[in-house]
Amino acid sequence: MGPAPQKQRSRRARRLRGRMTMAVGGSVVALALVAAGCSSSSSTGNNTAGGSNLVHSGVQALNPGTGSPKKGGTLNMLGVGDVDYMDYNASYYTIGYQAQRMWQRGLYAYPATPGHVITPVPDLATAMPVLSNGEKTLTITIRTGAKWNTTPPRQVSAADVILGMKRACNPTPTHFGGLADYEAVVVGYTQFCDGFAKVSPTSLTAINNYMNNHQISGVSANGETLTIHLTQPSSYLPGAMTMDSWSPAPIESEKYLPGSAASAQHMIADGPYQITSYVPTKSIKLARNPAWSASTDPIRKAYVNNINVSETGTEETIQTVLQTNNPSSGGMEFDGFPPVSAYPGLIAEMQHGGQNFNLGPTSGSNPYLAFNTISPNNNKALSKLQVRQAISYAINRSHLIQDAGGPIVNPPLTHILPAGNGGAENVPANFNPYPTNIAKAKSLLKAAGYPNGITLNVAYNVTSTSEPKIFQSMQADMAPAGIKLKALAVPSADLFTKYAYSLTAAQKGTWDLIMVGWLPDWYGTGALSWFNPLYSCAAKVPNGSNYPQFCSSQVDGMISQALKAPTTPAADQIWAKADEAVTNQAITYQITQSYQPNYHSSFVHNAVYVPSLQNFDPTNVWLSS
Repeated sequence: MGPAPQKQRSRRARRLRGRMTMAVGGSVVALALVAAGCSSSSSTGNNTAGGSNLVHSGVQALNPGTGSPKKGGTLNMLGVGDVDYMDYNASYYTIGYQAQRMWQRGLYAYPATPGHVITPVPDLATAMPVLSNGEKTLTITIRTGAKWNTTPPRQVSAADVILGMKRACNPTPTHFGGLADYEAVVVGYTQFCDGFAKVSPTSLTAINNYMNNHQISGVSANGETLTIHLTQPSSYLPGAMTMDSWSPAPIESEKYLPGSAASAQHMIADGPYQITSYVPTKSIKLARNPAWSASTDPIRKAYVNNINVSETGTEETIQTVLQTNNPSSGGMEFDGFPPVSAYPGLIAEMQHGGQNFNLGPTSGSNPYLAFNTISPNNNKALSKLQVRQAISYAINRSHLIQDAGGPIVNPPLTHILPAGNGGAENVPANFNPYPTNIAKAKSLLKAAGYPNGITLNVAYNVTSTSEPKIFQSMQADMAPAGIKLKALAVPSADLFTKYAYSLTAAQKGTWDLIMVGWLPDWYGTGALSWFNPLYSCAAKVPNGSNYPQFCSSQVDGMISQALKAPTTPAADQIWAKADEAVTNQAITYQITQSYQPNYHSSFVHNAVYVPSLQNFDPTNVWLSS
């Protein structure tokens, strides 16, 4: 899914979120496809679900309520920041996904069904893809009656999906960040995107001309039928199809530059709610979409009439408001999560049967540190492996885990893949190449030519209740090694859009270290959605989410080998080796495979935690008095 909100809070992202913000980037449930004429898909290749079970902590805080669900009322959601992009195809951030859940639909989605929240199911599609041609051709049919809220309402078509795919790789800075997951698997998609990258990013005319006069050769539409040709069988694709890049876009989207401020004020909805007001960084207001029909939507019950999102709170004030149980003030979080100081009491409450607080599995890493290897600071120190290793040895992971709320919420992670991702269980249990060692850090800095130490700019989410503390602990812990840290505290929504995804910011050395988070883009076989977007040569920012600008032919080769592996276990062995290879290069520093803390008021019922949203699903809750 991609980046997650910061651990304040917390992909597309796809890029996590929680106490922080993550991007989005998989789970353990097989993705069942239906082959033409068969009852199930082939089990060959690394395309069935792999990985160990999701890590669980505590219980699901489902508050079912008594009696039948009630329709009506207004759900007030409280947050501390905004979406990354208000767009059909650009969001790669769990907060963006949370907002889109209300007004936008995709081909497939993760349902708010306890026990099944990591299994993609049909949303706009009538069924899972039908396979033919040796599983290299997918046929998908859009539900009749699914409509845009145009005047008059118009059927969502397969052509709209193709327009969305085209918009996802537009040349503006708001193109979708997770295309590296699967772009090369769709026939002609890479060629289309490569050509699109050469178009002026500021010319709406040039962008529309390119989209209207160039086609993705492997994708075609006939009414509500979408046909996709692949270069190789890839049954992980339904999981990938939950992402923004596969969402349809209406033809009216061509009136505005993708991801622009003007475009954000004219979103056309096909979900149960439509946006009636959007004030960036301030608020989002949604009301029922009259063009939506419940009979066409198996994902969203849409019990409440209106949803109002406030984006100007703090995590402390939000928690206080939610615990007062006043429907007019707030009932659920948006992107502001329980403050770290509240964890002990809330965990105890949950363990004694409380139904308002939940610790949900994420299969994610949030936060972690990414190193800017192209920073000019300190005479390009971060381009040197010895310097990056010195920084890693100077960090005290246990201190950072305490700052983030302790090991119950934040089990330690010493390498790339968290539990729940294929390959994680194959990494040696004792693999921890950079335990805290100040003497080692000083020695490596001296050997690299920095006997007097270095000064680093550290970017983090200022609205988080944990990241400022993490920075302060790093600052104190690393000083004895000769590493001085300077704070770059920024709003959560800016962390990715203005810093992590900005090549200019990296080249200028605006940041040397940045606290980010990541969720798998799908579950089980989602290791690809870690290594391809985060560590492949082709995904270096601004083309992907490779914030460190890391490039290794060895790692790229492992990614290719894993995709061609004959079985899932064989692929998982390769992913584990890739994990060790990247970790040894000290490109990133992992801290925790975190659980996601969420809280809602007592009058909010049927609050089901969905990992891809890092929150309860607002489109399925109902309110009591």
